[in-house]
Amino acid sequence: MAKRGGFPGGMPGNMNNLMKQAQRMQRQMEEGQKELETKEFTAAAGGGAVSVTVNGKKEIVSVKLSEEVVDPDDIEMLQDLIVAATNEALRQAEDASAELMGRMTGGFGGGFPF
Repeated sequence: MAKRGGFPGGMPGNMNNLMKQAQRMQRQMEEGQKELETKEFTAAAGGGAVSVTVNGKKEIVSVKLSEEVVDPDDIEMLQDLIVAATNEALRQAEDASAELMGRMTGGFGGGFPF
């Protein structure tokens, strides 16, 4: 016979409380994700000659180029600067997402302690 308040087999805890906690955590994650999607992350390369902004959905929102970086004889440098700025902006968005996950999971890293 199971102990009072436990699961058959003696597993401690209350399933209703566990389900409520899981649902609350899921709502918090959804709210946090929506908030993150509205944020924008901007990074620059080439001393500010190239600036790229991405949103929390990791979509490019804008690319800004200063006139002096647009050299028809050196397209490769411009391409490299755009890639560098884009990658840094995406890293910022990813870091914000990882921070959100860390706050929501309380440091579990997405895993469970059992």
